[in-house]
Amino acid sequence: MMESIASMAMSMSAAQFATNYSMSVTKKMMDTQELAGQELLRMLPATPAPAKGQYIDTYA
Repeated sequence: MMESIASMAMSMSAAQFATNYSMSVTKKMMDTQELAGQELLRMLPATPAPAKGQYIDTYA
């Protein structure tokens, strides 16, 4: 009886550790992707607004 309780506690502890580790890796990956996206946006050239009358509005 005591062995099964100890075994269950160890299994639960291992599952919690695996979950916490997985969440940490996921959060780190998301932070890295966010920084990469910000850098890509920063590298894009600024596009000037089109001059008035440059485009014909064909929406009817």
